[in-house]
Amino acid sequence: MPTVSGDESAVVPKAFGGRRWLLPSALLAEFEPDAGRPGLRPRRTGRDWIVDFSCFFLAVLIGIVGADAVTDNPHVPHDLAVLDQLLGALACAAVWLRRRWPVGLAVATLPVGMISDTAGGACMIALFTLAVHRPFRHVAWLGSLNLATVPVYFWLRPDPELPYVAAVVLFGALTAALVGWGMLVRAKRQLMLSLRDRARRAETEALLRAEQAQRLAREAIAREMHDVLAHRLTLLSVHAGALEFRPDAPRQEVARAAGVIRESAHEALQDLREIIGVLRAGEGDDGGRPQPTLAALDLLVAESREAGMKVTLDSRVTDAGAVPASVGRTAYRIAQEGLTNARKHAPGTEVTVSVTGAPGEGLTVSVRNPPTEGEIPPVPGSGQGLIGLTERATLTGGRLEHGPAADGGFGLRAWLPWG
Repeated sequence: MPTVSGDESAVVPKAFGGRRWLLPSALLAEFEPDAGRPGLRPRRTGRDWIVDFSCFFLAVLIGIVGADAVTDNPHVPHDLAVLDQLLGALACAAVWLRRRWPVGLAVATLPVGMISDTAGGACMIALFTLAVHRPFRHVAWLGSLNLATVPVYFWLRPDPELPYVAAVVLFGALTAALVGWGMLVRAKRQLMLSLRDRARRAETEALLRAEQAQRLAREAIAREMHDVLAHRLTLLSVHAGALEFRPDAPRQEVARAAGVIRESAHEALQDLREIIGVLRAGEGDDGGRPQPTLAALDLLVAESREAGMKVTLDSRVTDAGAVPASVGRTAYRIAQEGLTNARKHAPGTEVTVSVTGAPGEGLTVSVRNPPTEGEIPPVPGSGQGLIGLTERATLTGGRLEHGPAADGGFGLRAWLPWG
């Protein structure tokens, strides 16, 4: 028996408890990766062999009963009775072909059933197999023909024990029941395949959602790492660079720069511990310091001033605490990234940070710096911060613009929805 490989192997044991021999070959073919290859037919399962033997023995049993009835029927000549039994034996043997040629077998047994009582069981099994394995259009045509032949059959060969009308009604109902039973079996199999496909699609969609969630989580972590650490590490870079270029600086300035370096390193380590703690504890953990909002913008500006920057804050928001937390956090990160970039690429210039807005109008954050004078030592940068800020602003429903100003400086302006 062919084996199931790949992700299909997980479907069969889950759906059927690993009992593959209980599956019909028609269903198992849907699980087999090579079932659709030309010239390769699915082999009979253990269940198929049991069903086929049962159908064969049932056809033989009904054929024996039919042969006795033909022998005892005074309306049937001896030669016709012998032909009847011969055709019945051939029809019973043909039952083994019902899986490969269900339509052909049903068509072939239709005229045979008209002249052979012994082939009655094989004809019923052929009609049932047709209803199970083929669409309704085949069943409708051949089922109608079978029903139409019932009155003709009992008119040509009357039953010695049943009246004509009773025999026609009885065998007509039996034919309709066989067709309905076969269609029910086919519908159940199609339902199983549909449920299998739905389960596979659901599993695939769940995997895609998990991968997307992991990707979004990685992007959020990378963005947060950049926003949190870039500010601290830029302070380290600027003051370390100042000490390198001015080794003869006064002792007081050296001590002040060293203090800023130590404090920035301490804050960077603290922020790094918090982010790693969140990664270890999961997203649902509420530990660590609260995320900064717009109300913390004054502390950010004060920290930058202590580091030696010239910063002017123009805040025209009357109640910073009324700004939604997500919008305020985004505004804080935009201002933080703007100050970080100005510190790296335009040291010594006066940076202007302005925040305006009101509920219903939105919140506007602007960070601008004039052009620098003289040669500026190159500071490494990848531009990922501005990309991350653009994503942040877009996720909140806002927009962000940045680029060189007309006077040669640099400007960063964002609008965020509020209310």
